[in-house]
This record gives sequence, structure tokens and C-alpha cells, in this order.
Amino acid sequence: MLDFAAQYEAFRQRDPTWDGVVFVAVRTTGIYCRPVCPARTPLARNVRFYPSAAAAEHGGFRPCLRCRPETAPFCPAWKGTKTTVERALRLIEDGALDQGSVNALAERLGVGARHLSRLFAEHLHATPLQVALSLRIRRAKLLLDTTDLPLQHVAERAGFSSAQRLSVVFKRLYGRPPSALRKKRPAPPAKRTPPHRQVPA
Repeated sequence: MLDFAAQYEAFRQRDPTWDGVVFVAVRTTGIYCRPVCPARTPLARNVRFYPSAAAAEHGGFRPCLRCRPETAPFCPAWKGTKTTVERALRLIEDGALDQGSVNALAERLGVGARHLSRLFAEHLHATPLQVALSLRIRRAKLLLDTTDLPLQHVAERAGFSSAQRLSVVFKRLYGRPPSALRKKRPAPPAKRTPPHRQVPA
């Protein structure tokens, strides 16, 4: 990762090339954002940078509801330099840890589970399970924003074991249930009844 000054300057400039590369956490609010977030730039002393959303969440920060960091491109700054981690991320994004274990994932990659965890800690500052959870949250938030699916179906499609588990995670992360984060879409316009025509006698 680049030094703090370079990251902070990119954040201050709202540089879109950093979107998905770093995530910006603000100590005074407990929220983490994308570097392109339109909110007022906090003081440097109150800012921390993370290489992944999962790392920011593991650090105790919750996602910004304004810039929606769960929609940021999933492309760490080191992408292209660690083939094993790249392959692991693709498999996790495809749901490898929704039902399977880290041991099974590592076996598919031809490495040991401990070695895989060390690579994730080195490059993402998070464990494979934390990354998987972050991706499930991202999927669920997208479904809540764009569909009217019942919570049980949202949970299943996002990779959660149940709607209850989905609710627990959202309450812990956002401080509110998933239903409270669902975007309200305008109701479809009511069909107009054509005026009754009298038939001449």
C-alpha cells in the first residue's frame, strides 16, 4: 500500500482511480467510505485507510449509506501480483465459502489453509471468512436496493444460511434491520377507469 499522505490526498481529491483500491474509515463517526464519497473530507488525524471493506468492518466501522462502499469495484491495489489470492477471491465471490470451508477452498487452490489465511492477512488485512461475509452483505444490500424479494429469498440468494442470520449481521453492522435499509420505490400509478359512456336509446 502507498503511504498515508498519498492516500489522503487521493481521498481529498475524490480520485476515482482509488475507488475499490482503498476504503476510508473515519474514527469520529465510526463509518467507512469510498474515496469518492461526496461527504466533507474529515481531518487527517481522524482517518484510517483499509485495503478492503472486510478489513474496515473487522476494524469496527460500518458502511456509509451515502457512498455505499459495498458497490465499490472489488479490485485491491495489488491485483495482479498474487495469483493465489486472486483465484481465492474469484472463488469466494462465486460462493465457495457460503457452504464450504476455508480448508476446502485452500485445497482447491493447492495450498494449506494456514498459508491462505496468511496471504489474506498480508494483502487484505482480513480473513477469508471475513471477506466472504463482506461479499454476502454486498449481495444482500444490492438485492434490498433493487428488488422486492422477501428477506428469506434475499438471504438465500446472498449466501446467508437464514433470514435470521442476515438480520443479525445487518443489525450488528448497520445498527438497523435489513428492512430499514430497503429503498422505497414509488408505487405504480393507479389505472384510470375510462368514463362510462351512455348508449343512446
